Amino acid sequence: MATKGVGMANKGPSFGLSRQVQDKIDSKYDPELEQILVEWISRQCGSGVGKPEAGKTGFQTWLKDGCVLSELINSLFTADKPVRKIASSPAAFKQMEQISQFLNASEKYGVTKTDMFQTVDLWEGKDLAAVQRTLSALGSLAITKEEGTYKGEANWFFKKAQENKRDFSDDQMKAGKNVIGLQMGSNQGASQEGMSYGRPRQIM
Repeated sequence: MATKGVGMANKGPSFGLSRQVQDKIDSKYDPELEQILVEWISRQCGSGVGKPEAGKTGFQTWLKDGCVLSELINSLFTADKPVRKIASSPAAFKQMEQISQFLNASEKYGVTKTDMFQTVDLWEGKDLAAVQRTLSALGSLAITKEEGTYKGEANWFFKKAQENKRDFSDDQMKAGKNVIGLQMGSNQGASQEGMSYGRPRQIM
């Protein structure tokens, strides 16, 4: 007789060090940020994505099949949507594939690798704080780009610093080379004379 509800993600309880590590990861999860992210995703994607039950488990279940995430990233593009096919599936590998499509599209959008969660962080619930970090980075980028696709409140995410590119003429670059040489200083006449390295060790 098959046991209902048993899947790959169902692992036994953690003990000892692995329990401590998991507790530390879990403590980084932010319930207030969860509310902001849920509200933003709902506004961004429309009522079709629904809303999760409050709490970490509800948040994970809502995003686990990758469909809501794929809808989110597509909503940030005006044309040429990055995730072509969004289909809910009970199959674990299909859900993970959908999450991977979201991650690839997020990276193309500009989310850095350091802000990116791993598929197992979400799918197995290993690090939902990392999932929050990725979604926050995505929200910050959406505000910063000002492409008219962001549908949240302006104060939900930080605007990212933008590149301040400067164009210098050849003459300015040549003049700058001379300055750098002088800034480095000089070591002419430098020696170790007069330096002491402590008293020699006394051997009794």
